[in-house]
Amino acid sequence: MAERDASDPLETQAGKVQEAQDSDSDTEEGAAGGEAEMDFLRNLFSQTLGLGTQKERLLDSLTLEGVARYMLSERCRRVICLVGAGISTSAGIPDFRSPSTGLYANLQKYHLPYPEAIFEVGYFKKHPEPFFALAKELYPGQFKPTLCHYFIRLLKEKGLLLRCYTQNIDTLERVAGLEPEDLVEAHGTFHTSHCISPLCQQEYPLSWMKEKIFSEVTPKCEKCQSVVKPDIVFFGENLPARFFSCIQSDFLKVDLLIIMGTSLQVQPFASLIGKAPLSTPRLLINKEKTGQTDPFLGMMMGLGGGMDFDSKKAYRDVAWLGDCDQGCLALADLLGWKKELEDLVRKEHASINAQSESERPNPTTAASPSKSSPPTKEEARTMEGEKPQ
Repeated sequence: MAERDASDPLETQAGKVQEAQDSDSDTEEGAAGGEAEMDFLRNLFSQTLGLGTQKERLLDSLTLEGVARYMLSERCRRVICLVGAGISTSAGIPDFRSPSTGLYANLQKYHLPYPEAIFEVGYFKKHPEPFFALAKELYPGQFKPTLCHYFIRLLKEKGLLLRCYTQNIDTLERVAGLEPEDLVEAHGTFHTSHCISPLCQQEYPLSWMKEKIFSEVTPKCEKCQSVVKPDIVFFGENLPARFFSCIQSDFLKVDLLIIMGTSLQVQPFASLIGKAPLSTPRLLINKEKTGQTDPFLGMMMGLGGGMDFDSKKAYRDVAWLGDCDQGCLALADLLGWKKELEDLVRKEHASINAQSESERPNPTTAASPSKSSPPTKEEARTMEGEKPQ
């Protein structure tokens, strides 16, 4: 079949039509891009300023009592807990930022250039000793979960817990009975450790790391002799992939956020308070109010909407100020769970104490591993230097 001559009027017309379509396509794409940008700006200002959004008020009062009534209603089926070091202080584990009792205020003996250096990966690679000395003091397994931990466990047993996002590395959530699928350990865990050499990355279990730490030996890889680090997230390291994957689904369907024992100063964890739908109530149980970032700047920086406890526009945020255990106990009382929670704590602590006693070496049995019957007269005489008759 002969090719069409480029000068053919039909071909020329077709070319013009194609050019026009291409031009229209480019225009449409540009318009679509512009519309997308406008949508982004509209959403930004809507969420920031509350313009044109549906902010349904689900709490009948911005009090702990209002939260309890909401939790007992059909509207509240999925609860996310966001927790920090404040839920573990009553177990004897210091938080980080309290002026006199916090961890950062009591690190002078390690001669650090600045307190946060003990959790900086660059400093750790050069000077791992201070971290491992501190790890021995704070090592998991030496502390019992608090009432706050068991309140989260009770949420699970009641079928309300969607997920617990924790900044803590003390593993007390696991000890309290939460399963790995219930948890997002945002700042990692002591359960596993890895060689820091990129070419090696050999994994080691908790028992191996514990033996090294308590023998005061800097853990070195058995394959390449590089330092081995617990899988906790230091400053300068990425958060676990699970943190980001769970956020994508969890915060679309959450009915209540309970935020406990955290200063909400460390990103990206602190931004989680802004991930929930605009109508989702948020309860803070903490020693002081926190998370009250400027809403406009928060949205511009991608940190989400700040907490609003006191303004005339407040509609979903509640603050209960005080000790986290007491806050959980007060909420449990309003829910009708107080006795159940107290009984759970007593039972679990008794079990932990019994296990600790069984694992503690007995001085008598340590000196005499196997019991034997009293010596016969002949044996007694032999031990005294006499010959048997």
